[in-house]
This record gives sequence, structure tokens and C-alpha cells, in this order.
Amino acid sequence: MKTISICILMCLTAGLAKADWLQFRGPNATAVSTDAKAPAEELKIAWTADLPGRGLSAPIVVGDKVFVTCSSGPGQETLHVFCFNAKDGSKRWERAMRATGRTMSHNKTCVAANTPCSDGDRVFALFSSNDLFAFDLDGNLLWLRGLTFDYPNASNSLGMSQSPVVIDGTLVVQSENDSESFAAGLDVATGRNKWKLERPKAANWTSATLWKGVAALQSSKGILGVDPATGKTVWNYEDGASTIPSSVVHGDLLYAVSKGITALSPEKGSVTQLWRNEKLNPGTASPLVLGDHLYVVNGAGVLIKASAKNGDEAWKLRLKGPFSGSPVAAGKRIYIVSERGSFQSIDPEAPEGKVVQEIDLKETVLTTPAISDGAIYVRSDAKLWKLQ
Repeated sequence: MKTISICILMCLTAGLAKADWLQFRGPNATAVSTDAKAPAEELKIAWTADLPGRGLSAPIVVGDKVFVTCSSGPGQETLHVFCFNAKDGSKRWERAMRATGRTMSHNKTCVAANTPCSDGDRVFALFSSNDLFAFDLDGNLLWLRGLTFDYPNASNSLGMSQSPVVIDGTLVVQSENDSESFAAGLDVATGRNKWKLERPKAANWTSATLWKGVAALQSSKGILGVDPATGKTVWNYEDGASTIPSSVVHGDLLYAVSKGITALSPEKGSVTQLWRNEKLNPGTASPLVLGDHLYVVNGAGVLIKASAKNGDEAWKLRLKGPFSGSPVAAGKRIYIVSERGSFQSIDPEAPEGKVVQEIDLKETVLTTPAISDGAIYVRSDAKLWKLQ
């Protein structure tokens, strides 16, 4: 019995030792790593890998593989999916496809703006052109869909960036815009629709948040909780929400980017508002919750720490901004990268908050980092970095 207990403990410990970063903002889209191994207090650049085109998509990590997308060509019509070796940055494989949908976008964004996601066995890459590809981890194409063929008016002249998520065998994809706006649940094995919902006709760049197995779809109208298997409404918050920074879940609560930050307790058929602080107003970056506190980066590049229980402000810390990407956290540190390429490591437990390390990446960075196995991955248009 003692031997069996030790074996079970070793298996459990091994399972907890390393957590993958499978989507935009990582585990359950919380932006907080569940990895037992936190990054070192003093980080250094372990390796860099060159990328051939533009990309606002964040990296994702599955086991010892790092995946990233980009777009290249005069009209960004070539769509790339890369797989790198996490250990040394060597390229395992690359796949290049031709866009079938519209590749128009604002100069600041690009066609590779949607972060890919994974269920641990497959990688799903969605692009602003509404082209969607599914690969296995070795780069074999499993299926593809040119969603523009099915929904020809689903586009946004500024470019789209809503990142897909996988929930219990369903790939939730959003293409929310001023015309043919929709969200759909696709079978991960075939790419066929399980369901499709009409969504508010308004440009929207937020990504789904996961709350107790429910896909929380955010729009200017509010946040709709849907069953990922059927698309049926579970609950509906109808008091408006942001169309740029995404909301975040912590425990049983949903912290909505709505009139500042509004803490919600969703239930089947209803949503209870617990508190609201209109001064906690995120700029472009999505908020995160670490421990008992909520962290918001406002439009002036100021990090605000507030109580997750009642929204009361604790302190403000001016960072070197501006920021397009969102902060992420691991252990007792928060990490964020400015548009000018300043990687900043923050100690949120310092009395007034403190930036404890800065690394100048010397590139324009408009993306959100990924964390896995004690390392942080950051990408620009030209490079992918591993910091460790």
C-alpha cells in the first residue's frame, strides 16, 4: 500500500509540475499560470527565433512545443503556422496557406491577430481573414474552413482579432462585426458546426472567457453565457461591456469590463452584480486577478491594484507604456510588454507596487506573453523570444 501511495503521489506531482498555455491568456483565459514552476526572479533571453511576417497573435505552448502564427506578403495573403522547440528555439515545422477571405486591416493590426488555441492534441489557427485551420501537433492538416465562403459578409475593415477557445470537444469561434456577426461552436474533429448564433452587429475584438465550462461571449451589449455543446443560453448579462479588453474569471466570479469593472456572480438563468468601480477602467489590456486582488492597466499605462472582494483601490503604479498586449502572471510576479518592447516584471506585493526588472527587446511588441515551465514567451512581428 505504501508503494502504491508513493506511485500515485509521484504521478500527481508530475501532472502538476508543468501546465500548458493553450490559448489567449492561458489556463481558462485567466492570464495566470497554474505551473508549479515559476519563472526566475532575474530573467534572461534564452533564445530568439526569426519570424517572416506580421503577427499580433500570442504564442501558445503544448508540452515542449511553442506555436505561433503570422501573415506575410504584399497583402498579408500568406498565412503561417509555426511550431518551435521550446528547449532551443529550433523550428520543428512550418505550414504556409493562402488566405481565402478579406485581408484588409488597420495599419497597427494584421491578418494574424487571433491567437491560436489547442486541446492538447490539435492546434487551431484562426486568422482575421476568417480562414481556420486544424493541425495535429506534428503539423499534419486535419481540416480547414474558409468561413468567408459560408458567411460572405462576416468581415471588419479594421481587422478582426477574436481568439478561439476549446471547451469539452467544441471549438468556439467568433467573427463579430458590423455586418454578418456570429459565434459558432465547431466539432474539433471535423470542423463542422454544432451550432451558430447571431451576434450584435458591431465591431468587436474581445475573446471568450471560460466560466465553469460555459463560454462567456462579450460584446457591446453585455456578456452572454452559452453552453459550448449546444449554443443555448445559460445566463445573460445585458448592461453593456467593452469591445476591446476582455473580461476575466476568478473562482466563481466574472470580472466584467463593463462601466469600469463590474464583479458578477453568474447562475443558471440569472446574473447578480456584486460591485462596480467605474474608475477601474482598462485601456487596451485585459485585466487579471492574482490572489485576492484585481489588476487593471488603464489607457495612461498605469497599473491599478484593487480588492477583488469589493473593488477598493490599493495603489497605482506608472509603467513604461503604452500597451496593446495584456499582463500575465506567475507565482508572485506580473509581466507585461510595452509597445516599445520594454518587458517589465512587477512585484505586486511591494507596498506601492514595484518594477523589479526591465528587458529592452528592441522591437515593437503589440502582443500578450505566454508562460510555461518557468519560461515566458514573447513575440513581435520579426521575432519570438524565450525568457528564462
